[in-house]
Amino acid sequence: MKFFTYDISSISPVKLCIIPMVILVISLVSVGLVMMQTGLPIHPGIEFQGGISVTIVTDDTPEEIEAYFSGYPLIAVEQGINNGKYLKFGPMDDQNTIEFTKKVEEKYTGAKIDQIGSSFGKTLQDQAIFALLISFIGMAIVVFLIFRTFVPSAAIVLSAFADMVMTAGAMNLLGYELSLGTTAALLMLIGYSVDSDILLTSRVLKRKGKFDEKIQGAYRTGIIMTSTAFAAALAMWIASEIGGIQIISEIASVILIGLVFDIMNTWLTNAGIIKWYMTEGKGRLSSSQRGA
Repeated sequence: MKFFTYDISSISPVKLCIIPMVILVISLVSVGLVMMQTGLPIHPGIEFQGGISVTIVTDDTPEEIEAYFSGYPLIAVEQGINNGKYLKFGPMDDQNTIEFTKKVEEKYTGAKIDQIGSSFGKTLQDQAIFALLISFIGMAIVVFLIFRTFVPSAAIVLSAFADMVMTAGAMNLLGYELSLGTTAALLMLIGYSVDSDILLTSRVLKRKGKFDEKIQGAYRTGIIMTSTAFAAALAMWIASEIGGIQIISEIASVILIGLVFDIMNTWLTNAGIIKWYMTEGKGRLSSSQRGA
């Protein structure tokens, strides 16, 4: 099957890497602009910037809800199951919070109101960024310890970095916020990205045979792994959309976006660098090993 065939013998390493590098630069610009505005690479959700969330059950349309709360910083109205609505509001001072609570309870009996202070949100924000940084640094250290060769190890780290940045850029473009759920999804992506890149690198460096044959063998295994993960994430997204479970939908969406970029960065960026290393760099192979 052509889907499981991957022939890069006639493509130069530069051509393999050029499209991912262009997308990476665009993503870096997007992430940089958002950081200038918010201090974070992705627009922060209510957990990280503070605010009030309200869960209600009502037949009111989003437009009617927006009109009722016109005097308050309503950010979003999200649809749940059985006429459930999840409302997000920006931070308010104490007086406005008291008035807001009364207004909610006047019309929506049994409403659930949760408030996150800006200082607590900042604490969660710092912890989330710290977790992402430590996970990425830890991953990089493990990769260098496994391969102990700079170029292949750097290729894996670069591919993982590109996955994260491109996913962040896509989240900004599509309107996804950085929340506890999406932070968890990004942490999962770090692990999955490294897994597919290690598969490719270890197959090429540690197995005997022609370079092109080793690449194709790694691709067949890797694309099956990724397809399985993609199908599982897609099923999770469909189920969460039907059930109106917003946090699961966000996690699944980010994983799906990240998996698409992982395919590109593994089989273009990492494969291109590995090809250069094995055919022209310090890991240079003989002509018979290259498949020439």
